[in-house]
Parts: sequence; structure tokens; C-alpha cells
Amino acid sequence: MWKKAWPWFVWVVLTLSMSSYFTLRMKGPDATVFLPGATTHGHHQIEVRCEVCHDPLNGVKEQACYDCHAADLKAVNDSHPKSKFTDPRNADRVRALDARKCVTCHREHVPDQTRPMGVTLPDDFCAHCHQETLENRESHAGLPFDSCATAGCHNFHDNTALYENFLSRHLDEPNHKEHGSVLPRGLAAYFETAGIGASSPVRLEERDAPPSKRSDAAINTEWVETSHAGGGVNCGDCHHETKDERGGLEWIEKPGLASCARCHQSEASTFLAGKHGMRLAQDLEPMRPDMARLPMKHEAGHRELNCTSCHPSHRFDTRYAAVEACLSCHADEHSLAYKRSSHFALWQDETAGRLPSGSGVSCATCHMPRIEHKDVTGTRTLVTHNQSFNLQPNEKMIRTACLPCHGLGYVIDALADVQLIKTNFRGEPSRHIESLDWVRRRISEKQR
Repeated sequence: MWKKAWPWFVWVVLTLSMSSYFTLRMKGPDATVFLPGATTHGHHQIEVRCEVCHDPLNGVKEQACYDCHAADLKAVNDSHPKSKFTDPRNADRVRALDARKCVTCHREHVPDQTRPMGVTLPDDFCAHCHQETLENRESHAGLPFDSCATAGCHNFHDNTALYENFLSRHLDEPNHKEHGSVLPRGLAAYFETAGIGASSPVRLEERDAPPSKRSDAAINTEWVETSHAGGGVNCGDCHHETKDERGGLEWIEKPGLASCARCHQSEASTFLAGKHGMRLAQDLEPMRPDMARLPMKHEAGHRELNCTSCHPSHRFDTRYAAVEACLSCHADEHSLAYKRSSHFALWQDETAGRLPSGSGVSCATCHMPRIEHKDVTGTRTLVTHNQSFNLQPNEKMIRTACLPCHGLGYVIDALADVQLIKTNFRGEPSRHIESLDWVRRRISEKQR
């Protein structure tokens, strides 16, 4: 009996051992050896956490896509929500394109098929459902089937900046508007409304750091001159995080994201949603510049990205964070060209007091845009700390970053000009996108 069962016993032991081995390997830093192909730019930082997106028995977990991207889809008022395809009245659409599943259009580990934004379908997929538009709409006559996603035209999930009625409201704007500026932050007013912070500043002699931590003159000077001290934020408000075994507060030498999030929840949550913080959101060690696929400065490679990477401890200088913090790591053409651009000249004028607040253009002005955010305290201006928020597709920058200073037609042309982007918009667009021209003609035809 035992002799007959022995092979089966060995097989079960080996199977369990191998399963345990591969499970542990797939959760560790060596998991990349099991990847069937390269991961896209959007996900490569978390590729070692296979289980976040994959179920060993059921394949890709659809819910995993929504766990990370649902808020973005809601914010852009998704043009093709899942509900559109689960509606029985649209069964014919599902036969053409089964967009009930994210993996119909987005598949990982197939680099030979992957297009911008992680799309793995051929570029003419829009024509599967909208062929009649190309055939019957005069403005689209003669356009190739694979041109729908051309800059200034259509995006599958996000058309907020490109709907015809929006284009019609911005037809004849000047290329450069006078007195352009972005929304004011308004964080102090929000804290006052939300009851965060004290009513009076904390003086240097009132700091509640332990005696052994009070002797650093540089730290004392930096802290007491910040808006933190001015808003009543004492040392312990950041450094006291946990209770010790006697029930008292324990001093934390280097507070982390959780400490900042107690007052800056929206900023922390958007940070975790972007490439700078997405590894922390999956319980991985912080992102480092040497992990990036964009060119980065060699000397910055070892830095671990967290709140104080850009907002230096005790100073929390937002102006430093808006420009110098970015340029201390990024070494791509667009970033290196910034200080030779008119945008940087405006930023210098603002920081020197020659222009009002909000009229300069820093890295953060465009890549961490200020948006109106509603919560239980009302509406406030939020600085989005997800630096990927308006990059894919870059037309998302139109409303959030460009329109306060530029006309819509000029912006669409500029964002379609790859070379102009590389020079950080030094010069004028060399391309012209006809979207506004078509709208102008349609309005003219209706008025005849």
C-alpha cells in the first residue's frame, strides 16, 4: 500500500514546495524573472507585486484596475463607461468591442503591441463602432480610420477638453492672454474652515520637542519661520505618531507620509496615485529615480521619494518644491530646457515680486495642477500631487494648466508639437490641428 502511495506523496510534497517557492519569489524583488514580457511605463514600478493585478486561478483581476483608476475615470466623466456596454440595448457594440473589460484594450507584457497609454488594440479600433461618422460627417470625410486619437481630437475615456460645445466657446481666443494666472491655493483658508491648527502661532520657546532635540539652531530657525509654526503646528504634531508601552506618545525621528496625511489627506492620496508614490501605495519601498524610465540625474538615483523629498523637512518650502526639487532629479530634454523658457522667466518675475502670485509658470503649475475640490467643508483649491494626472493624454492639461494663460487653439497646436514640448515650449507651434476650424465651419453652416 505504501509503495503504491509513495509516488503520489512525493508529487504532492513537490507541488506544495514549488507552489510555496514561487509564491514567495513572486512577492519579492526577484519576481521580475517570471514576467512574460516588459511592463508598461504606467505599471513597471509595481511589477514585482504580481498579486495586485493577477489571480493565480482567474487571471487579471478587473477590480484591480478600478481600485487604482476609478477616481480618474470619474473625474474626466468617462466617455465610454462600463455601463454603456453592459446595457442590453448596446449588445451590437459589445460584439464589435467588448469594452466591459479593461483587458480588452489594455494588456500588459506585450510590448510589441503596446501603444501610448498602454493600449494594445490597433489604432483603428474606434471605427469598429463609429464608421458611420467617417462616412457621413462632412468634416471627417477622407480622414484615415486610425486618426481618431490624433492630438486635438478624441480620447476613448476623456473628451472633456474636446467636446464640440467646449471648442465652440473658445474659438477666437488670443494665443497669449493678458494677466493669466492659476487658481490661488487657499490652503490656509481651508484649514481655518476645517478647524485644523491653532488660532495663534507657536513661538520658538513654546516648541514641545524633547530637550535633546531643541539645540539645532538651523532646524529651530527653519521651523519657526514656516507656515506650520505660524498656523500653530508644534513639533509634536508631526513627530508624535504612536503611543509607547506606558500609554504616552512616542517621538518619531523621521515622520512619514502618515504624519503629513493627518492634515494633508487629499495631497497624500493624490501623491499615492501618481508615479512618485504608487510603490508606497502597494507597500513597496519608496520610488527612487534610478528606477525611472525617463532620464534622471545620476547623483539623484539613490533618493527615496516621499513628502520631504520635495518639501525639505522643517522648511517645507513650496517654491523649492515647485521647481528645484523637480530639476534635482529629472534630466530629460523637456526638464533641462525649462530654465531657458519663457515659463521660467515668468516664474522668476513672480518669485521676485514683479508679478502677482499665480502668474509664474513652475514645473508644478503644469504637472501638479490646481483644481477645485469639493469635500464636507465646501469647495477649495487642491494642488494635485499626482504628477501623472494630466499627462496621458496630454490634452488633459488644456483645462487644468494651459487655458488660464493661452487660447485653446494655440494650446492644442502646442501640445501636438513633439519638438516644441522637448524645448519646453520655447517658440511657436509648427503644427496646426483643425478641430476648431471644423467647429467654426459647422457654426457658419448652421447660420446660413
